[in-house]
Amino acid sequence: MSKREFTPPGEPSAIQGLTSAEAAERLAAEGSNALPASGPRGTAAVVLDVIREPMFLLLLAAAAIYFVLGDLHEALMLLFFVCVVMGITLYQSHKTERVLQALRDLTSPRALVLRDGEKQRIAGSEVVRDDIVFLAEGDRVPADACLLMCNGLQADESLLTGEAAPVRKTAGERQAVMARPGGDDLPVVYSGTLVVQGQGIARVTATGPRTEIGRIGKSLQALRPEPSPMQSQVRRMMWVFALLGILLCSVVVVLYGLTRGAWLDALLAGITLAISLLPQEFLVVLTVFLALGRGEYRAATC
Repeated sequence: MSKREFTPPGEPSAIQGLTSAEAAERLAAEGSNALPASGPRGTAAVVLDVIREPMFLLLLAAAAIYFVLGDLHEALMLLFFVCVVMGITLYQSHKTERVLQALRDLTSPRALVLRDGEKQRIAGSEVVRDDIVFLAEGDRVPADACLLMCNGLQADESLLTGEAAPVRKTAGERQAVMARPGGDDLPVVYSGTLVVQGQGIARVTATGPRTEIGRIGKSLQALRPEPSPMQSQVRRMMWVFALLGILLCSVVVVLYGLTRGAWLDALLAGITLAISLLPQEFLVVLTVFLALGRGEYRAATC
């Protein structure tokens, strides 16, 4: 038997695996066996998201108005709240990225493969097409593969199909067509699924974004998260407050200026009325809670 051959007990025919050189070439040509992941958002992107929030804009507007009126204490207080909101948002964003990276590391299972005629335990990201993979109960399948041999193998494919019941597997030919997940007696196993019973030997047919779960991941990348109903309602309410304040401010300025002729006093009176209509504390509380919730929501959906 050559160095690249491996004969399972009771099997007369040899199963050939790849050599380390062949595996390295395919890894360089086809890429690692990992799902594509969007890079972490930069600080500038996070700051831009916060600035575009209507509540944040109203806080800045209120601070600017206090500066115009000469009330430095109130202006600095509002700017302090602005810095607090920005700091919480940046902290939540960086914490979420760290959690997601840790989850990606945990979801990259190690695999037992046949390399150079010997069994080797390697990282799941290093598995390449045509690798021979050994599967046993409790293993996470590292890539889409066709079963060459199996003994009572059952897999939990709920990650792909939503069905909680495990499905029975059977051995097939190397050229077996990769069927859709779900259903018993299919000679294929899929990346990310869990072996709940039995053992098997499979030849990898697809890795990374070319797997069934990789195609799902690529389709999900095209989706863009929509604002929650609470965010939409709060934004509408903030714009209503802003427009109402501008309207009343304009009315007060015009009436005061026309009746008394003191346009500077009229402008100050209008600005004072606009400030009284802006619920500053309400803005700060909601902005802080939304900053916290945005980070948790992004962690749960990525």
